[in-house]
Amino acid sequence: ACRRANRAMTDDVGRVLPEGTGPPSTIPGPIFAAAVDTFVAGQRLDMRSLARRVGVARATLYRRAGNREQLLDQVLWWRARLLLADQVRASAHLIGTDRLTAVIAGVLRGIGADRPVRMFLESDPETALRVMTGTSSTVHQGMAAVLENLIDLERGRGAFDASLDTPTLAFAIIRVADGFLYSDVIADRAPGIDRATTVIEALLVGLDRRSASL
Repeated sequence: ACRRANRAMTDDVGRVLPEGTGPPSTIPGPIFAAAVDTFVAGQRLDMRSLARRVGVARATLYRRAGNREQLLDQVLWWRARLLLADQVRASAHLIGTDRLTAVIAGVLRGIGADRPVRMFLESDPETALRVMTGTSSTVHQGMAAVLENLIDLERGRGAFDASLDTPTLAFAIIRVADGFLYSDVIADRAPGIDRATTVIEALLVGLDRRSASL
């Protein structure tokens, strides 16, 4: 029974996050590891310093890893995938709106407590917001795709039946989350993760035809 439960949790992660949690295959391992170490240490990711650290010419670094913003995007998306996988596993005992709310709340709390992310926001807010909330960023597109997959997983199991299409619902949730999570940078207000969770839960429950019929 325990093995079955573990397999179910793993299956859910695979369905929600088909990309998995490994580092990006497009960037050489030593370069990516050095970039992650720099970011986690709260230091500015400087491409000249990174090139020296891994022993390649700066032109070679750009060719293999992209520019600074592209590399930061991959670092943040990898770290986000680890967080997302953890929350999908942790919520495996829940269904429907309860599960969706638990995953979203867990991710928001994880990002809110992530010191390197907060340091990035404080030291370079424009780049940080572009990477984490810009519509063309891997982080934003990846988060939206994972949320869509999770919504559709619960829909497919008959546990959630929103009166709104999945991409629109996922987009709305992410924009609400961003607005509260990064409100200190966007609107000079203290971040409000609990408030974000309350609003998102109300949105999910309000749109769920199953909740309305109970």
